[in-house]
Parts: sequence; C-alpha cells; structure tokens
Amino acid sequence: MHACYALAFRTLVIVMVVAASAALPQPAQAQSDLERAWRTIARKKFVDLTHSFGPDTPVWSGFGQARMSPASDPKTKEPYTIAKDGFRTTFYEMVGQYGTHVDPPAHFAESGITMDKIPLKDMILPLIVLDATPLLGKDPNHAFSVADIRAWEKRHGRIPKGSFVALRTDMAKDFERDPERFKRQPFPAWSLEAIRFLYEQRGVKATGHESLDTDTTDKMDSETYLLKAGHFQIEVMANLDQVPAKGALIVVTWPKVRDGLGFPARAFAILP
Repeated sequence: MHACYALAFRTLVIVMVVAASAALPQPAQAQSDLERAWRTIARKKFVDLTHSFGPDTPVWSGFGQARMSPASDPKTKEPYTIAKDGFRTTFYEMVGQYGTHVDPPAHFAESGITMDKIPLKDMILPLIVLDATPLLGKDPNHAFSVADIRAWEKRHGRIPKGSFVALRTDMAKDFERDPERFKRQPFPAWSLEAIRFLYEQRGVKATGHESLDTDTTDKMDSETYLLKAGHFQIEVMANLDQVPAKGALIVVTWPKVRDGLGFPARAFAILP
C-alpha cells in the first residue's frame, strides 16, 4: 500500500474506534449521573409517611392486636438477654395488614401478584397529594370524587401518568392521640369512581390513604377494584399534611416475604 494511503487508512481506523467508543455507555458517566442525583437528593427534606406501631396500634377488629415478646431459646425457653447472651431480639405475632402497610393485588385477587413480585421501580414514584380536608367541615365522611380530582387539576395541572396518588384527610392525627376515633366507621376516604378515574383515565401506578380501608363504606368496592386490577396500595399513611400537592417523590419499601399478602411498610417522601 502506498505510504500516504496507509497513513490515511490508519487515521480512518483510529477515528472509527474513537467514535465507536464514544457511542458506548460510559460507566464513569453513569456513576457521575448517580452521584449528581444523590447530591441533589441529600440536600432535600425527607418526610416520614409511616406510623410506628406496637401492641396497642389501631387495627381492624377482625385481625386483633399484635403481640410482641422477647424471643427465647427454643431449647431452654429462656428469653435472650444482653447480660446473658450478648444480644436480645423480639418475637412478633401479628397480621400482615398492621400499621402503615402494603396491600398487594394478591390480598384480594387469587391470581394477583404477591408483595415480593411488585417491581422495584414501582417503589419510587412521583407523589401527588389530594387534600380532602377543606371538604370535611360539611361532610366529615366525604368520599373523594371525580369532581374533586378535576377541581384539584384546575389548580395544579393534570395528574401525571405513573404517579403515586395519596389522599390527605388528617385521620393520621388520631392514630396515636385518639385510636378509637381513628377506627370509626364511616370515615373520609375514596369513592369508587375516583379510584377508577385515577387508574383508568390518569394511569397512576398506585394509591394510598390515611384510613384503615380504601372505601368510605364497608362494601370495599374501591379496594376490590384496584387490587383485582393489579395495583398495590399503601394504607394508614402519616404526615401527608407536610407534603406539597405535587413535586415530591415517594419511596416505599417492605420486607420481601415469599408469596406475601401484605406487611408493614416504610414509606417516606423526598420534598422538591
């Protein structure tokens, strides 16, 4: 090959290799993106959306209260103690739907996915908070409606697809200070029409609320609909009064119980 052609050929090869390398995903760049995201998140305010729970936590009477006791050596029946064994731990006996908790589709649907099958990407979502409290003065057990959603959208814009929508009623304030009032029936929550609208017309990923159940009545139409449609919900949420109507993120996690039908969850918001 003529020298000038050989030089040109080598130059072309080098250019092609460099161009191809630039087109490939760059791990360092990806890491830099995550680092920038973390620096942004670390500067934000975090709000806990979860109640702590114990043996006296409000729960549906059909389940009964949790029991918590020191875990014991199965051979000696003696509780483990720091003084004697160098550690201590607790034995928990409770229903999965206790305190702030996740309801997976399988809770109501025979063929629905269990809590260990819910995708990880569905556990961090844009958070929308619908505030029902201005409506409760005239109607303490208000069923949040499609008209209420549309009124919210006139002020804040369309609810984005793929979001988590939580209903604020301030029932969470009674969870510890007045448990009997918290367990009252009826109570403010969702209407079936509103739940259907959110999932079918707005394409939301999941919903949540402060009450023990989704519905304002004991028919459980809304809860049945959303779980049988393949969605999950978070019940008995806290501190929604500290979260803006839009712009926050929600992160929600729970133990990965094999074929689990529900369990206490930890949810928190990252504010904008």
